Amino acid sequence: MSRKKIIIPIVVLGLVAIVALFWWRTEHGHSNDTTVQLYGNVDIREALLAFNSSEHIADIYVQEGDRVKKGQLLANLHTELLDAQLAEAEATLLAQQQVVAKLEAGSRPEEISKGVAEFNATQAKAKSTRDSYKRIVRLVEKRLASDEDVDNARSLADVAEAQMEAAKQSLALLQAGPRKEDIAVARAELAAREAGLVLAQQQLENANLYAPADGVIRNRILEPGDMAFPSTPVLTLAFIEPVWVRAYLSETVLGQVPLGAKALIYTDSYPDKAYQGWVGYISPTAEFTPKSVQTEELRTRLVYSAKIYACNGQGELRLGMPATVTIELDQSLDETTTNGCGQ
Repeated sequence: MSRKKIIIPIVVLGLVAIVALFWWRTEHGHSNDTTVQLYGNVDIREALLAFNSSEHIADIYVQEGDRVKKGQLLANLHTELLDAQLAEAEATLLAQQQVVAKLEAGSRPEEISKGVAEFNATQAKAKSTRDSYKRIVRLVEKRLASDEDVDNARSLADVAEAQMEAAKQSLALLQAGPRKEDIAVARAELAAREAGLVLAQQQLENANLYAPADGVIRNRILEPGDMAFPSTPVLTLAFIEPVWVRAYLSETVLGQVPLGAKALIYTDSYPDKAYQGWVGYISPTAEFTPKSVQTEELRTRLVYSAKIYACNGQGELRLGMPATVTIELDQSLDETTTNGCGQ
């Protein structure tokens, strides 16, 4: 009986000790004096890829799950209309280039020679009509011509003088060449046509959809034959890098986990494999633990969101995968890192 009295208190004390230890581990996030253990899910960035143009889709060259490289052609649109617009822009540019070249070259020697000949002809005709007029005036004095003959001769002389003056001015214009203002206008029009060609080329290029970074195609939203718009995504691309675990730090360990702190990441898919990682972000504001986070801590505890970036060289960490993170507390600054991988 006395032995039972001794054993019962020992058992009770043992149970109390176990409960106390369980409570302490719960309150401290499964941490001991040197480490803290966090729970979260793998997260990555995604992009909704859309054409920068409106047209029917011609081809999509990737399937869901395909790994793609930055700059890889993923899809394109029908380009019949864009090809015609580009051809038109090239033709109008060529025509305007010829206009500018003609103005800058000025008058050809043959044109100037022709102008000189025309001026000489009108000058000779003006001299001839003027001499005829003088002769008729003398004949009138001798009463061998009428006043009407004088008037006709004077009119012919005046017309010839005017024609000579017009030919003279035309020759001067040919010798001077085009006006600077006309050349400037033609050059400005040429610049506008060049810009139009660049625009047509860019619109044609917009009919192609390229991968903005290395990644994995998560979803084909549209298919060939669908109408594409700049506001309508065609594909969803999951970026390969960076990959991180979104976890939550309690206030009790917040001051012991600096940015850049090294971490080890474990998953249920590869339980015996530890992925190198580092703390890349800690939220400046507290929040209630999200209901989706499955930990043994109280869900109403205020925590700080953190990103623990992971080295995922073999692509084993997938979006949404549950993960456990172990971090050594009180790491010195020279022990922390900003890229973690390869160290």
